[in-house]
Amino acid sequence: MSVPGRLMRAMRSNRNWVALGVLAPIGMLVMSGLMLLDLRRDAWDRSEQTSRNLLQVVERDIARNVELIDLSLQGIVDNLKAPETSAASPQTRQLILFDRAATAKDLGVLLVIDDSGEIAVDAAVWPPRKGNYADREYFKAHKARPDLGLHIGQPLVSRLTGERMLPFSRRISKPDGSFGGVALGTLKLSYFTRLFDRIGLGPKGAINLYHRTGTRIARHPYAEADIGVNIAGTPNFDRFVREGSGAFVGTSVRDGVERHYDFTQVGDLPLVLNVAVGTADVEAQWRSKALGIAGIVLALCGVTIALSLLFGRELRRRAEMHAEMARLSRTDALTGLANRRRFEDAYARACADARRTGEPLSLLMVDADHFKRINDKHGHTVGDEVLKGLAICLQAGVTRPGDLVCRIGGEEFVLLLPKTDEAGALSVADEVHAQVSRLTVGRAGLSAGAVTVSIGTASGVSRAEDLYALADAAVYEAKAAGRNRTRSAPAEISESTGGKRLRVIAA
Repeated sequence: MSVPGRLMRAMRSNRNWVALGVLAPIGMLVMSGLMLLDLRRDAWDRSEQTSRNLLQVVERDIARNVELIDLSLQGIVDNLKAPETSAASPQTRQLILFDRAATAKDLGVLLVIDDSGEIAVDAAVWPPRKGNYADREYFKAHKARPDLGLHIGQPLVSRLTGERMLPFSRRISKPDGSFGGVALGTLKLSYFTRLFDRIGLGPKGAINLYHRTGTRIARHPYAEADIGVNIAGTPNFDRFVREGSGAFVGTSVRDGVERHYDFTQVGDLPLVLNVAVGTADVEAQWRSKALGIAGIVLALCGVTIALSLLFGRELRRRAEMHAEMARLSRTDALTGLANRRRFEDAYARACADARRTGEPLSLLMVDADHFKRINDKHGHTVGDEVLKGLAICLQAGVTRPGDLVCRIGGEEFVLLLPKTDEAGALSVADEVHAQVSRLTVGRAGLSAGAVTVSIGTASGVSRAEDLYALADAAVYEAKAAGRNRTRSAPAEISESTGGKRLRVIAA
């Protein structure tokens, strides 16, 4: 080739490399930018989902506690109408009116206040403590409105204990319908502080509980000056009340911090709850990832080396992924044991080896007793824990490398024991029973011995392919005989009749 030709070729090659050197980083930057946008959206999605979940958990906890207090108040009102309550002694009347809710950890005071505002019955002590509550807002509200129902007042400081509390009250009516007093129960504000403190929302995060009138009842992080402040008329609170529930980004009137608010009304109560996460906190999580990715992109501007490394790494990752997928396809996801597919392959090989060598092959079919009852009573999560525990027990029951423990479906397991006769199979079955007898599932209160298994065994050489059916029939015979026991397919049936007689017995 002539010099001009070689020069032109070299120039074209250089241009190609230059173009590649320019376009590759640009392409990487564009792709990285799109990925960073996706990461930013993912960060917001995770934050929003977390806030929604926390809001639901806190709202349900508060609603449940308010419901318990209201049930106690309704019980007081109803019991006061009973003739036997009026006829009882003062001490007996106290026992009738107040149940064990009076000793609840977060309950402040539980009182019956007469129509003059004096304490008539006190759940905490007898005789009742002294105090007049005719000036309280809830007393006046019930006196003025016979149809008020459950009334949630403004947060106050208890005159009896000196603690900050939230009052709940119901009207007591006399037989003629006139005002007869108030049944009062209070919830300590420390309950909300303790509930909110368990939740981490980041440096700028906050949780607020408001009365529908705009009065702040509780806040996290706690500050004494925040309690009782009224924010009615502010844009954020007006949106809380107007929409009832939802989410939006807004600026707090308290400290000027921009936050993402998830809010809801607590049940059908005049209470508004919100969980707020600082937008800066959400963006901070994304920025840290963005800086890391940007550094990597800049470091990979050496196109040839970067592409080679990325390509090699991708090939390795794909190889590992395929290997992992192949392993998972033969493994039970819950217990980590071999699954049915692996069992069928291993069983076919074991049958062929038994015919070739003349060595006996044994099969144990293991079925958890009353497993549906455990699921129905304790839930599927506990049922899964039982299956995991059984898998550990079965693994502990075999010791040889060639033995295989499989979960073939539901609560059914199989132990494949090459070169094992009937006596050896029964020995393994006994060990399995011993291991299972020590199984406990603490989260459901299942103590040792609460979980049992039925086992069917079959052994043979010439008819090894029939062992599965024989063991299956044997395990049904074990269940029919009362469960928590082992039944074996007779050796002569295993070798000659293929399990037909055993199937009749099991049926």
